Amino acid sequence: MERVVIALVLVAVAVAVAVVIERRKPAPPTQPRRWEVPTQLDRDDFDGRNHAWLIAVFTSSTCESCEKVLPKAEVLASPDVFVTEVPYQSRKDLHTRYGIDVVPTLVVADAEGVVRKSFIGSPTATDLWAAVAEARAE
Repeated sequence: MERVVIALVLVAVAVAVAVVIERRKPAPPTQPRRWEVPTQLDRDDFDGRNHAWLIAVFTSSTCESCEKVLPKAEVLASPDVFVTEVPYQSRKDLHTRYGIDVVPTLVVADAEGVVRKSFIGSPTATDLWAAVAEARAE
């Protein structure tokens, strides 16, 4: 009988330890946030209205990645493509209006302001050039 009691106590202790260990497991990682990108721009909010295409680069002076994106975009400037920087510090109104929560955000919009391509973060020059070429070909 004494052995049965000891066995039951050991089982109870083992169950209690298992419950404690299960509760101590770290929470599963959260899913990454999906940042929103505007689908439509009012071209009157930007210079270069007479250009067929607008590349708007939303930046911030506190963003190191932003410094790399603008030069990549500026290479694409042409009589058809207008490239503009939209710094948070001086154009917070546009960041708010278009729901820009993360920088750099780059959008390629057509003459009607429809966003055809977009990037969050710093795209490679090749990806950016290909996206603009593809948007222009549509």
